[in-house]
Amino acid sequence: MKALNINSNGITEGVIWKQILAFFFPILFGTFFQQLYNTADAVIVGQFLGKQALAAVGGGTGTAINLLIGFFTGLSSGATVVISQHFGAKNEERVSAAIHTAIALALVGGLIISVLGYVFTRPLLLAIGTPDDVLPLAVEYMQIYFLGGIPVVMYNMGAGIFRAMGDSRSPFYFLLASCLTNIVLDLLFVGVFGMNVEGAAIATVISQVLSMVLIFITLMRRTDGAKLRIRKIAFDRNLLKQMLMIGFPAGIQSIMYTISNLIIQASINQYGTDTAAAWAGWSKLDQIFWMFINAFSIAITTFVGQNFGAGKIDRAKKGVRTVTIMSVVSTFVIEAGYFLIGRYGLMLFITDSTVLDIGVSIMHFIVPWYITYIAIELLSGAIRGAGKSLVPTLISVFGICVLRIIWIYIAPNFDSTIFGVLFSYPFSWIVTSLLFIIYYFKGNVYEVKKRAY
Repeated sequence: MKALNINSNGITEGVIWKQILAFFFPILFGTFFQQLYNTADAVIVGQFLGKQALAAVGGGTGTAINLLIGFFTGLSSGATVVISQHFGAKNEERVSAAIHTAIALALVGGLIISVLGYVFTRPLLLAIGTPDDVLPLAVEYMQIYFLGGIPVVMYNMGAGIFRAMGDSRSPFYFLLASCLTNIVLDLLFVGVFGMNVEGAAIATVISQVLSMVLIFITLMRRTDGAKLRIRKIAFDRNLLKQMLMIGFPAGIQSIMYTISNLIIQASINQYGTDTAAAWAGWSKLDQIFWMFINAFSIAITTFVGQNFGAGKIDRAKKGVRTVTIMSVVSTFVIEAGYFLIGRYGLMLFITDSTVLDIGVSIMHFIVPWYITYIAIELLSGAIRGAGKSLVPTLISVFGICVLRIIWIYIAPNFDSTIFGVLFSYPFSWIVTSLLFIIYYFKGNVYEVKKRAY
């Protein structure tokens, strides 16, 4: 087995801001194309099939899907941290074992998603108050989507493996190929063949299978210690334990995030189909900010993970400061863009003038508060990169989930409009950010403990 290609992908040396940006941009573009999976569905479905179909493939449906997908994405973050730390420490044997354990975890997780997702689709959509004219289409879309559970989880796990080794370009190439495939198939199935939302769902599943195949082929063709060998796919008990210790709390956090969003979605649904469709359309445009901040979070998690594994704590801290400045500047630019041309962006998804006006009002209310969210994403990513996951999860569950749910139940007492519901977002962002800042600077985040693996 050849040595790992540490020098070409490692981010433990060199100018910090240049390396973060070189790592960040492929993640950003990859995240963009990942969002295009469902965004392409929304654009094509919204234009060809109308607002009921749009609500069926976006908004509450996407949130419900994330309830299961998000948990296993959280688990994959544990694998990413473990692999990145061993990669930074140049421990070839452990990197190889961790990769095969991560693939085994993804296969099992994907199977679980397919079963649970298919069975609980209708009860979940009923629980969030999906409008009657949207429900049949949403059930059909989600059940087909969940049948592709294995490739969905496998892509997220595979992307995490490559990024842990400092390679953010390969996941981008995989997503580019699968996203273009998805768009072509959407147009073919929905626009040409006249299929309903099942056409969009089938197109998405086929595209995700393609990304999974590309990940397997690329890993199997490697010639170093990260080469994937099918016969070696199995659980290493110690590494699996470490991955779960880091990833399980992150997965629970994702579920709690989604549950709070589902409760908000249920409240939004009470305002009728026009508001639900407006929220679905805005949710797609809203992803521009989230893909930026998520890309910065992934970048800093890997950066801290590799440098923590290499024992370069000061460099890890400098990386956090650098990426924070980048995130603040990017957020201000994005906020300005929403106010200048956001209405035209919404018109990609919404043709009904009433729905469009509601979507614009939602956008103008939410956007100014984005700046309050930055610390949550970046500091939680840095803390997990250092191998600590429990405290960030507790902070997030309290700040994002508990406080948000409390707000939803008390808001109608003083503001019965949609904006009373939506203020739950900035309220929870501000409180949670403050808690993360306190813990990051006072919680011995970079304390090095003896590893048990």
